[in-house]
Amino acid sequence: MEAATPTADVVVVGGGLAGICAAIAAAEKGASVVVLDRAYGGGASAISGGIVYAGGGTRHQREAGYGDVDSPDNMFRYLREEVGDAADEATVRRFCDESVARMEWLESYGVLFGGPLCPFKTSYPKPEYGLFFSGNEKSHPYASLATPAPRGHRTNGKGSGGLGYTGRNLWQPLFDSALKLGVKFEPASRVEALITHDSQVKGVRYRSLNKSAGRWSTFLYRWFSATAKEYEQGFRPMARVLESVADRIWRRGAKQKTLESRAVILAAGGFIMNKSMIRELCPNAVGLATLGTAGDDGSGIQLGQSVGAAVSHTDRVSAWRFIYAPQAFLEGVIVSPSGERIAAEDKYGATICGSMITHAGGKGYLILDSAQWNKVKDTLTDQTHGLWKTLVRYLIHFGHKKAETLKDLARSFDIAPGTMYETIKAYNDAITNKQPDPERKLDYRSPIVAAPFYGIDISVKDSGILLVPAITLGGLRVDGASGVVLKEANGDGETIPGLYAAGRNAVGICSNNYVTGLSLADCVFSGKRAGENAGLYSSGSSP
Repeated sequence: MEAATPTADVVVVGGGLAGICAAIAAAEKGASVVVLDRAYGGGASAISGGIVYAGGGTRHQREAGYGDVDSPDNMFRYLREEVGDAADEATVRRFCDESVARMEWLESYGVLFGGPLCPFKTSYPKPEYGLFFSGNEKSHPYASLATPAPRGHRTNGKGSGGLGYTGRNLWQPLFDSALKLGVKFEPASRVEALITHDSQVKGVRYRSLNKSAGRWSTFLYRWFSATAKEYEQGFRPMARVLESVADRIWRRGAKQKTLESRAVILAAGGFIMNKSMIRELCPNAVGLATLGTAGDDGSGIQLGQSVGAAVSHTDRVSAWRFIYAPQAFLEGVIVSPSGERIAAEDKYGATICGSMITHAGGKGYLILDSAQWNKVKDTLTDQTHGLWKTLVRYLIHFGHKKAETLKDLARSFDIAPGTMYETIKAYNDAITNKQPDPERKLDYRSPIVAAPFYGIDISVKDSGILLVPAITLGGLRVDGASGVVLKEANGDGETIPGLYAAGRNAVGICSNNYVTGLSLADCVFSGKRAGENAGLYSSGSSP
């Protein structure tokens, strides 16, 4: 007698933050849920900074004195500008309106946030701080659209990696909670096809490395894949070697399986690790370093496309060139090889990098005078920590050029000396004449006049100590209200019944512009949305 095919109400493809949030939300609706993950959970979320972008009056904002400053409407006015056409107005409003409740939802499942507001501008706060301005809130033109409020909420707990990132402290309690709710987790599993019937998605075909492959095979696969993830942050060549070994072990022992379900949620990450997709869809990212795990290979997006799903914003990436902390770096000026100013220096790191790639061929140079340079050295200990402190020390001792005149400094970098001199003169004259900088807030300015002068090459690099990491932002188009995947059609909003997408498998809140914490916040938002609606769909109710 032939064995019955295993079934579940909801299958989630990917066990990162979006996938686990989707699993919890579906389980809350009473659905039986199985999560399939190519490794052992966590994805890129577990090696991330653990920052969740939230506002509208969170408990942590109130404790920092911003409870009456921020509101859902104030948050919306800022995010509407950042999000652009990546999400419709109703979706962005919902994201803002439910932000406080989502933070409470995370905390109800054991995620810990808290700590005082960071008093200086930083790309990632020191461990003692729990809240910071993580985006462009104080920058032009955003500060004129909405009252600036800090919305970067840092997950509490011991960090991992040289930067002390706390992403695992965000993912782990949610994963543990999902298991307690009855969610089944099947690791070492890669989905190869979606099962369809009458144009509806009804399950998955996949290969999995289970006990039949032998105890040593499963142990070694887990060890190599987990160790590779640990090296992703600091030593990517080693991570690639370990991933290759893990892949060979998996391919030798994985067995074909089928799992039928009433709904499937794709939450398998972006495609930054898929070189062919990068070359085809976003060639500007070819010269950038990859930030993610082996699972960010685009397989989830390709699964959706295999059943006719539409994609969007696949040309969008987020690449970071942070020039702070220390905050004193912001008092300098960033110029292109032509000597012209590239962008406002107080903008978010991905915003600066985007301008550098678009307008200067990926090349840029930060110019400071000796007073600003000394201020950087004086504030190094107070404003930096971990690997970032080591990086800044490298810049101070080795990674810069120095000259007695601005024109000599320009020549050492092969920057047009006359144009750079005029650019900095205009910057200084505006300060002397108490004129507003057209791009920047006054409190980050100081004149560049004291010799010697210093320059740092902040150009885009894909390797070395000053590499520029990147993630992909686009994916499958989804309905903003439910997260159900849309068909590749004539824009009529036709859906693929039974198929949902979340996280970086889907076009979402951060798919146009990224600021720190927005992708993780969107993983929670889109994962929860997909799980709730897939749970209703699997029960026979209208999602």
